[in-house]
Amino acid sequence: MSEMLTLFIMASALGMDAFSVALGMGMLGLRLRQIFNIGVIIGLFHIIMPLFGMATGKLLSNYFGMIATFIGGGLLLIIGLQMALSSFKSDDDRTMRPVGFGLILFAISVSLDSFSAGLGFGMLGTKTALTVLMIGLVSMVLSWLGLVMGSRFKQYIGSYGELLGGFILIGFGIKLILPM
Repeated sequence: MSEMLTLFIMASALGMDAFSVALGMGMLGLRLRQIFNIGVIIGLFHIIMPLFGMATGKLLSNYFGMIATFIGGGLLLIIGLQMALSSFKSDDDRTMRPVGFGLILFAISVSLDSFSAGLGFGMLGTKTALTVLMIGLVSMVLSWLGLVMGSRFKQYIGSYGELLGGFILIGFGIKLILPM
């Protein structure tokens, strides 16, 4: 049960990036069908990317042994720092139309951190199916939530969701590096 809770918290942290960007995209005045499709695509990419990362991480853990935990923790720490720092960037850099190739690029951009996290998860030996499904499902729901909230609250919410996600990943990275 504690593993499920940990995975849920990690998946939520990774999905905060998608949530944050979806908040801004929700201000474009999207239809419900578009919101549904965007969430599903983001969820799929949040399954595919960590799956590739986990496969790579498992391969590397065979060569690195005990140091794999520290590498995984370091990766989570770096991803968290990157997410926290990018929350202070201008939202103008993130403007992209959520259709066709633009939607694919959008989904890739918000799921790249999931690849790196998957690399860390693979080195730590987490349960693959459970991990990637949790990340995908939570990211999809958070994307839907962000898109709907963005369309409702347009200018009241900033990039605080991504900042929170970054701090959560930093915390887990520190926990892995400094076992207590």
